[in-house]
Amino acid sequence: MNTPVTENLDPLAQKSKAWSGRFSEPVADFVLRYTASVDFDKRMAMQDITGSVAHATMLNKSGVLSDQDLADIKRGMAQIVEEIRSGVFQWKLELEDVHLNIEARLTQLVGDAGKRLHTGRSRNDQVCTDMRLYMRDEIDVIIELLSNLQEVLVAKAGEEADTIMPGFTHMQVAQPVTLGHHLLAYVEMFERDRARLIDIRRRVNVSPLGSAALAGTTYPIQRELSAQLLGFEGVTQNSLDAVSDRDFCIEFCSAASLIMVHISRLSEELIYWMCQRFKFMMLPDRFTTGSSIMPQKKNPDVAETARGKAGRVCGDLISLVVLMKGLPLAYNKDSQEDKEPVFDAIDTVKDTLRGFVDMMPGMEPNRAEMLKAAQAGFPTATDLADYLTKKGLPFRESHDVVGSVVRLASERDCDLAELPLEELRSFTKLIEEDVYEKALKLESCVAARDHVGGTAPNQVRFQVARWNDIFEARHAEPKPYNALNALLGL
Repeated sequence: MNTPVTENLDPLAQKSKAWSGRFSEPVADFVLRYTASVDFDKRMAMQDITGSVAHATMLNKSGVLSDQDLADIKRGMAQIVEEIRSGVFQWKLELEDVHLNIEARLTQLVGDAGKRLHTGRSRNDQVCTDMRLYMRDEIDVIIELLSNLQEVLVAKAGEEADTIMPGFTHMQVAQPVTLGHHLLAYVEMFERDRARLIDIRRRVNVSPLGSAALAGTTYPIQRELSAQLLGFEGVTQNSLDAVSDRDFCIEFCSAASLIMVHISRLSEELIYWMCQRFKFMMLPDRFTTGSSIMPQKKNPDVAETARGKAGRVCGDLISLVVLMKGLPLAYNKDSQEDKEPVFDAIDTVKDTLRGFVDMMPGMEPNRAEMLKAAQAGFPTATDLADYLTKKGLPFRESHDVVGSVVRLASERDCDLAELPLEELRSFTKLIEEDVYEKALKLESCVAARDHVGGTAPNQVRFQVARWNDIFEARHAEPKPYNALNALLGL
């Protein structure tokens, strides 16, 4: 007879489980390790305590829980908060998850009051409540980090409002732009990211507490009260959907993926801007690394790592979508697999944003190299076409004329502005001496795009001022509600 690969737990450990009465033998070690979640869901401990105290408070107001029991639960939970924060709380694998670990410790501290806490709820609505509270808190942090990165980029854009660089399409020099305008493009991307998170937060901030296992409860609960105590904006309207919904997790990972896509695009530009072929800028030494064999190397490792981690967060999104695609109502153990992708996405986005908030102020542009690069590739060709169009030549004809001018300059290996006036006029008599100042000078080309959304230095400064007004208003906004402090008086 083969020896079993796993051994059973001590029967005493089995008795500590909330559901042990139905079973005649303890859970095998393998099953315990394979299905337990405490190693990763313990990060929701404060949210679990918050939800439990709100639930107990609601039960007390509803006449289900005595004043003494509520006082004991609050006292015990306050001690558990201190134990967790100080690092002395003992997490036990045999108790499966964060919920049973905290409930077991509470019962140790306050006796029967701890056993009464779970009245009128299930771990199904409990975990959904914890997840929503946790994600709400983390979304608030990420929203603030996005705003911090925007402030850094806006400040840098103000410094570089007049710095001319090449704008690219198809990675070919297209038209001259300002570095300030280029950086503000990312500010707009991150603003859309903030808006998405704010919108998602509304759907996260709805209370499933009271849905119990899947059908609600027979106790006279007040779901609106527990929701109010937790700072939720409302309650879910269907108990089956409430305990099985993970749309909010998928939505968050989708938004997190877009944040990382935007970070990855910025990283890509930083990487090639640092390349010796571009030499557009340098990053601070503390955000770069060297080579084990090539002493001359200065590698943009933070940007490269962020570019790689974008794929990781996109993978978190796919994991959740595939997880949920075949699950029937209501709760299934599969749903436990929602947490690690969400936690990974949260951690990766936060770490990446913090890194870029610290790194971007130290970016040192090489203005001379940017200007030199902007002069290559005939970047004023469109302005020359516009110049002719303003003098009455249809744009398509102007386009053809300038194409011929560009061909000549390419053959001469010179810029359009280096062609003599006589040769320019050989293509059309509409070209006059003012062409050099109005259409072929980089500074004039950039300054002429002086409208909302344009690259002109005036517009960059206008946008910087506009964003600074927005930041000032954000700083005046009240801080998010702290339910745990309110419930326990911490």
